[in-house]
Amino acid sequence: MAKLKVTQVKSTIGCKKDQIATMEALGLRKLRAEKIHDDNAVIRGMISKVKHLVEVEEIEE
Repeated sequence: MAKLKVTQVKSTIGCKKDQIATMEALGLRKLRAEKIHDDNAVIRGMISKVKHLVEVEEIEE
């Protein structure tokens, strides 16, 4: 199963509350924080909501 490495590259200062909540749900709180998630529709939807704040990299395991 493929995995996604999500890295926060921009700050959440000035973002909408729902975008801040999405970042926290992804496990990202600080700049350059990285988190690995399973590749599924729920995570993809969360990433699309905050795509301007994160970088995504696919990892094969």
